[in-house]
Amino acid sequence: MKYIGIDIGGMSVKAGVVTEDGAILAKKTCETNANAEDTIIVRDIADLIDGLLEESGVSKDEIVGVGIGSPGSVYDEKGVIRYSCNINFKNTPITKLLAEYTGIKNVKVSNDANCAALGETMFGAGKGAKNTVMLTLGTGVGTGIVVDGKLLTGNRSAGAEGGHITINLGGATCGCGKKGHLEAYASATALMNQIQDACRKHPESLLAQRVAKEGVSGKIVFDCKEQGDKVAESVVKRYLKYLGIGLVNYANIFYPEVLILGGGISNQGDNIVKPLQRYVSRNVYGAEYNPKIKVACATLKNDAGIVGAACLVM
Repeated sequence: MKYIGIDIGGMSVKAGVVTEDGAILAKKTCETNANAEDTIIVRDIADLIDGLLEESGVSKDEIVGVGIGSPGSVYDEKGVIRYSCNINFKNTPITKLLAEYTGIKNVKVSNDANCAALGETMFGAGKGAKNTVMLTLGTGVGTGIVVDGKLLTGNRSAGAEGGHITINLGGATCGCGKKGHLEAYASATALMNQIQDACRKHPESLLAQRVAKEGVSGKIVFDCKEQGDKVAESVVKRYLKYLGIGLVNYANIFYPEVLILGGGISNQGDNIVKPLQRYVSRNVYGAEYNPKIKVACATLKNDAGIVGAACLVM
């Protein structure tokens, strides 16, 4: 059986034909006409699907369904994107429109972080598990929660916003405007801020020297730590503690088999997995009696959105 996964981003829309074992047979991309009327954006997605099928030689009759992952607030059950801050979606009935435009009746939509979590659970780092929590560490902290093999999205799909749990009451300001949220401490944006702050305080450090030459990045701070720079080591240690606090909170509530980390920081692999595994194993409630929770980095990488979206209709 074949499915189509649609990954909507602020800059581009990616589409792929996905098999029942999670393999991508063909991919195609188009630019996101983000400021156009929502019906035009959906029409562009329909045209993208037509082009994908034509190029891949797959007929529309072979497609079981279309899954869509979108940023923003999504009402899964109604097939509506309530709002997306970078794309002109406002109460857009995207599943209804796309079904009309393509003639494919089975169309479902969810938040992009939910889709990534579902894809990683079915075919990636969480394969074989029924209960997972995924954190995507980027501009913010996106989360997706899978319980008993199904997405947990809360009342009218408004839940699973795990980046906005409070880990420091009255602390740093989050991108949402509230204070002390995990996103303000554990996102890639937060790490960049922490690096820059350390460089201002310690201009003599290797970290400051590298940043001055190459610009700020998460990779640099981990590289400098490996080279023995104490300032970089301090930044990494503090950042991972913040992230570890968030993971322990999720572990205590959901007790998943796997905690999955996505986003560019996940490319650090064991550099983050090993210390976070130790932190979770030591601090989760009942650790000496309960099953061990695995910490792992996402494996689907740039294909997580396409594969995860397709999982919505499998």
